[in-house]
Amino acid sequence: MKKLTTILGLCLMTALPAIAQNYVSKVWVADKGDGTYRNPIIHADYSDPDACRVGDDYYMTASSFNCIPALQILHSKDLVNWTIVNAAVPYALEPIEAVEKPEHGNRVWAPSIRFHNNEFYIFWGDPDQGVFMTKTKDPRGTWSKPVLVKAAKGIIDTTPLWDEDGRVYLVHAFAGSRAGLKSVLAVCELNAEANQAITESRIVFDGHEHHETCEGPKFYKRNGYYYIFTPAGGVVAGWQLVLRSKNPYGPYEEKVVMAQGKSTINGPHQGAWVDTTTGEDWFLNFQDVGAYGRLTHLQPMKWVKDWPVIGVDKDGDGCGEPVLTYKKPNVGKTYPICTPQESDEFNTLTLSPQWQWHANYNPKWIFLAADKGYARLYSYPVVKDYKNLWNVANLLLQKTPSNEFSAVMKLRFAPSPKYFGERTGLLVMGLDYALLSLENTKEGLILSQNECKKADKGTPETVNESVTLKDNTVYLKVTFNKEAKCDFSYSLDGKKFQKLGKQFQAREGQWIGAKVGTFCTRPAIVINDGGWAEVDWFRIEK
Repeated sequence: MKKLTTILGLCLMTALPAIAQNYVSKVWVADKGDGTYRNPIIHADYSDPDACRVGDDYYMTASSFNCIPALQILHSKDLVNWTIVNAAVPYALEPIEAVEKPEHGNRVWAPSIRFHNNEFYIFWGDPDQGVFMTKTKDPRGTWSKPVLVKAAKGIIDTTPLWDEDGRVYLVHAFAGSRAGLKSVLAVCELNAEANQAITESRIVFDGHEHHETCEGPKFYKRNGYYYIFTPAGGVVAGWQLVLRSKNPYGPYEEKVVMAQGKSTINGPHQGAWVDTTTGEDWFLNFQDVGAYGRLTHLQPMKWVKDWPVIGVDKDGDGCGEPVLTYKKPNVGKTYPICTPQESDEFNTLTLSPQWQWHANYNPKWIFLAADKGYARLYSYPVVKDYKNLWNVANLLLQKTPSNEFSAVMKLRFAPSPKYFGERTGLLVMGLDYALLSLENTKEGLILSQNECKKADKGTPETVNESVTLKDNTVYLKVTFNKEAKCDFSYSLDGKKFQKLGKQFQAREGQWIGAKVGTFCTRPAIVINDGGWAEVDWFRIEK
């Protein structure tokens, strides 16, 4: 039943409804219900995941690049069942230089989340600006305004370490595209508040000879050793490397502790070591699968002679292989199955937390009519040199949640009667994109299936097939198969769907997987007001 008070402007997550904590996907559940789980534990693009345990709670975050809310926070009790509980940067990444243009692939790279002295910290590297940090006492509450800890072009993938003597160290990598150097790791020291670098960075490891593209370092200390967990070899075919030393600045010994081996899981690396209250060790990492993005895996881990072994070490050489299925972590009790949120009925005061805009948020884009159960997206002018949707900011999108699913939405379009060219629809976004486009034209409402190849290069859309609609309420659907090929269809009654256009091969975006969602735009003309699209619901189904 759709109720609650209508509210204008509260369109990003500030507090999640209790029901969201028990969301269970219809298309991908990792918990098999028999004491075991399957990988990926999250079949969605949470790239470069990092996590920490506080008591019996686990919190995870991941790269969000240009998408807002940024730094989504996920919570789990057992490392298998996760739900989205917040976002550390809900509205805008600063400094705001391009408010209404997506900065594809920029901004938030490979964050780390840590708990120290009763506070949660997230550090991340912005490849064009430097190292940022935000903190909070409550990960479900408000996070502090991000501060620039170390200004530098090309510093990425940052992790702090608080030592027993009170000193604070930060490990990081370099982005070759900005720094002119990659495949090396460096350490600097921060002040006691961890909000300012107090030394220059010192390179502590060079991976050029045997570990090209070492990056994503995570800093830990155990049994007197400083450990840097760092992936190498690239995201598609790489491996997990671990370095250890008695000094934070080295010299470091090295050991490959997980590689694909004979498994079917490519590039198993970059993630977080966590433990349980019962003394087990586990490793959260990602797997790059192309259009579906970088999926989150959970691997068993153990310590042998002060070296970690990740995955299953079948031949006893100290290097494990990733697992597809395994027994669940022993966390002392059993918790209910849940998954990250996917569908949205738009009957609460906030958007469901899986939604992200493609750029910094503008409150003029959306109105949540929670008492009536819809989200109204106002048509917003595209840029004057508009070529396609690649540089449109007000795309409301979410990660793909499985390798087989359908996204279905009920939409009512109310364009302005004063002019033509406003449009809305159902969108699959990436370097190539495709959509069902509902547009008001001189001939009336036209529903078309369009696609755009090489959108990032400015290529215009092409129309594959179109129909004229008399009714402004329509149901739109896209179905993905295991190869990320998409079929589009529409319905006038929500029951019988008619295929429209041709099959589309989804592609990843810039450092992110393909995303699915909606939008509402109008031409770049000067007017006082425009029309809107009302999304009654958006559902992920089999």
